[in-house]
Amino acid sequence: MPLVREIVQRITANVSTVIIGKQREIQLTIIGLLCRGHILIEDVPGVGKTMMAKALARSMGCTFSRIQFTPDMLPSDVTGATIYNQNTGKFEFRRGPVFAQIVLTDEINRATPKTQSALLEAMEERQVTVDGATYDMPQPFLVLATQNPIEYEGTFPLPEAQLDRFLLRIQLGYPGPADEIAMLDTQQYAHPLDVLAQVVSAGELQEVQEAIKDVFVAPELKTYMVELVNATRRHPEVYLGASPRGTLALRRCAQASAAAQGRDYVMPDDVKALATAVLAHRIIVSPDARIRDITARSIVRSILSALPVPGAAVGAR
Repeated sequence: MPLVREIVQRITANVSTVIIGKQREIQLTIIGLLCRGHILIEDVPGVGKTMMAKALARSMGCTFSRIQFTPDMLPSDVTGATIYNQNTGKFEFRRGPVFAQIVLTDEINRATPKTQSALLEAMEERQVTVDGATYDMPQPFLVLATQNPIEYEGTFPLPEAQLDRFLLRIQLGYPGPADEIAMLDTQQYAHPLDVLAQVVSAGELQEVQEAIKDVFVAPELKTYMVELVNATRRHPEVYLGASPRGTLALRRCAQASAAAQGRDYVMPDDVKALATAVLAHRIIVSPDARIRDITARSIVRSILSALPVPGAAVGAR
């Protein structure tokens, strides 16, 4: 998969000039893009969530839109609405901000559940239905949603059904001291985003999105993934485990990770490296475990350490 590897390296290097010191998080976002999945970024304000979405869009020449979610927002503010045109005497559909290739939904948990659900059809079906008419989303289509994990006043937590629609959940975190100094230097006179060039076309991206489907997954690795997901359902500190959609997401992300490294086969390390980002947000921790500050991430890590890994020979055909 040399083409996939080259394209991933080009996008990663380009976005890294804007988001400094977060190469792993950038690669996870690109993996989500390769899988045609959507990403939930959960972090405090000011760490570069919006900049990452804009940098991705510019790197690929994609259209970009940002939706700032608020409690008074209506579903039509996201999807668009049918409006009567007095000049033509006809009703016309005015597309909402969700009709872009890269959509940043900022602070998604500040919108009401009714408005949050307006995204569900667009995310899952790649279409929007308004007044009985269906409109297809542009391709490629990626939703990057953000939420603040600290401030919960005036928010509406995402229901499990909607969390399950996100392929990955990632955290950017604060930059290290050296990276923060580099950030000060690069933004002294202008923002690097202002001069960011396109390095990949939307057509090339769609080509590699199809290519990762051919990455080989050995039967032993499929069994390993299923056992990993099943372990989340049987865990004593889990109220509700990961869904079958989580198993499918883990397989597709592992394929994208392997292709990004130039391989046409999945290795156990691909699965282990992505399991937390793919599965943790699909798990509901039991109330008793929450009291003891046990998180879904720590549960996935404990399962990974306890579950036997397929032998080293597993991988190549």
